Order: sequence, then structure tokens, then C-alpha cells
Amino acid sequence: MLKPLDPLLHSELRLAVVSILIGVEDADFVYLRERTGATAGNLSVQIDKLSKAGYIEVVKGFAGRKPRTLCRITELGRAAFSSYVSALKEYIEVE
Repeated sequence: MLKPLDPLLHSELRLAVVSILIGVEDADFVYLRERTGATAGNLSVQIDKLSKAGYIEVVKGFAGRKPRTLCRITELGRAAFSSYVSALKEYIEVE
């Protein structure tokens, strides 16, 4: 029996955000928006969903006078991503 795919990560944009955050210490909102090509509104909603699930940590602050939102993946997020990738591999290897 195949493992179920995490519905939170099965969204293209949320998966993209987590995939980016896996490879960096943290990333600001502008960087994530540029890398994903998402609109600011859509990205904001998806970041909020990931944050509420505990997959990412969001830190709001300022860089000089400009507001800055930093995101970083949590251990729960790393584990969820690892499980998601493992489940996908099972789907691929099914004969």
C-alpha cells in the first residue's frame, strides 16, 4: 500500500517554498516571491498555512526602515518534507 502524500506539501507553491527553504538557512519574502514567481498575496497565504502547521518559522522585522519577513524551515518541516519525498519515491517505483 502506498503512503498518502501530505496534502499540505502537495500544493505546488507550498512544496516550492519548503524545497527552497531546505537548502538555505533562511530566506526573505522577496527572495521566495522571486524564486517561485508567485504573487505576493498568494505567497503570503501559503506561508501562513505552512507556519500554522509548524513547518516553517516566520520572523518579521525591519532591514533599516523597510519591513522584512524571514522564513526558515523547522525540524517538523524537514521531517514532513523527507516523508513526502520518500512517499513520492514509492509512487515512482511502483511497477
